[in-house]
Amino acid sequence: MSAARYVIKVFLYQITPQIWRSFSISEDATFRDLHEAIQDAMGWEAKHPHEFRHGKGKRLVDVIGPVGLQELVPGEFQDELGITIKQFIGRQRPPVRILYRYDFADEWIHEVVFEKKIEGEAGGPEMIGGDRACPPEDFGGAFAFMQALAGDIEWMNPGYDPIPFDPKKVKFGARQRGTKRKK
Repeated sequence: MSAARYVIKVFLYQITPQIWRSFSISEDATFRDLHEAIQDAMGWEAKHPHEFRHGKGKRLVDVIGPVGLQELVPGEFQDELGITIKQFIGRQRPPVRILYRYDFADEWIHEVVFEKKIEGEAGGPEMIGGDRACPPEDFGGAFAFMQALAGDIEWMNPGYDPIPFDPKKVKFGARQRGTKRKK
């Protein structure tokens, strides 16, 4: 069955060379679904709080996030389970940009770009591409990651390799089934 989808590109801020992912997702997906898709596509472990920020100008004060977050963050709050991508985009024309913040201590900031609307198959997210491995969880944020890449500090995970990323190994929804990646 054919369904409207959005091609989304996610960039991790303050990291060079750039770490990015591209995937498509149904316009009927909720922002909770989008959060889970970003976690799976990037390689994060969904261990920390998150939020989406949007708005006009330099002040992105409108927040979409999980219930309970509204007490922690200022701004107009919307429950991520109660808003779909289609409702959010409304009459806006792609590209539409928002920010996704993951792990409020490490401050991993992602730019999420709804690049274009396409017709595709109904169903879950579909990986398109990406480049470079996601930083290790709980590493200390972009600054610590860049210091480790430069050799200024040691890696906490000596087996970590910052270069490889294989889009074929991304498995969306794996967390619910108890597995993270295809082997």
